[in-house]
Amino acid sequence: MTAKLKQVMLLWLEGFLEACSLHRVVILCHKSRKLLLRTGQCFLLNGLIFLGSLGVFKWFVNPALQWILPDPCAPVTFQDFCSYNGSYAFLRGGLLQLFYVFWFYPMYMLSFILSNIWYNDVAKYGFEAIEKSELRSAETFSQCDVPASVNMTNAERPSGFGGVMIDIGEQVYSILLLTFFFTEVYVVGVIPYIGKILNFLLLSWMYAYYCYEYKWNFLEIPLVKRLEFFESNWAFFAGFGSPGVLAIFFLSPLVSGALMAILFPLFVLTATGSGPDKSIVAPRGTWQCAGLLRLPIFYVANTLSMLALSIFRLESLQHEKTG
Repeated sequence: MTAKLKQVMLLWLEGFLEACSLHRVVILCHKSRKLLLRTGQCFLLNGLIFLGSLGVFKWFVNPALQWILPDPCAPVTFQDFCSYNGSYAFLRGGLLQLFYVFWFYPMYMLSFILSNIWYNDVAKYGFEAIEKSELRSAETFSQCDVPASVNMTNAERPSGFGGVMIDIGEQVYSILLLTFFFTEVYVVGVIPYIGKILNFLLLSWMYAYYCYEYKWNFLEIPLVKRLEFFESNWAFFAGFGSPGVLAIFFLSPLVSGALMAILFPLFVLTATGSGPDKSIVAPRGTWQCAGLLRLPIFYVANTLSMLALSIFRLESLQHEKTG
């Protein structure tokens, strides 16, 4: 039992340190001008514009409105003057809501859409920079270490139209799986006493999976293999996702969203340049987590995804019969 606990702690610490290896970001950006540009755009949009807007609102706009339209007065003052102050508070609240509706929420959606497009570019340019790199150290991912395994994995996929259909099916299933898992993350947060702890743990796994998914997409790792590797290495990935969650866990939704949008491409690059997961295509017995039980992290999300797909299939069959 003690040996297992020690193994879990060491794997968690390894994942945590892998996520904090931000020097890889500097190295990769130095090697790729395109990567530097995309990363800079993420910082400009989410850091300077979005997060800066939140700062301007908090430290300038809100205090200015508070001064121009003050709060309701104390009960000891004249009633007429109090009625004016009550109107001021109502007007100030309305102006603040307009500020959110016409600036923050549209900015949040714009940031979300553009960032997701740019994250894929960040991962692609980072992966290209690593492939072209002449350095083959333990801190940089070397594809030449596992070409035979990768080719063997890809050889299992049928070519042609069958392979395309499998890819489409995996993408649909992956979207459903992560959507249900995302919902599960926030539902467990309302559980009394242990909700916050579970929320933190599931958020760590979710962010870790998102970070590594870009890399696995470029390596064309099958979804089944990804989930098996992730659930088997649950301690490592819990550690990898922890730094990002720690940075946003106690902040408001808008601020945490802006901050995560800044940090996420950095963690994507550290995941792209990491080495411990390159054994994903190797036999399970050779993994670092050998000896630990596979933790069914995606069990609930998988069950709901399969249920949704079965309902969709039944509706399609009924539609064909009636048609």
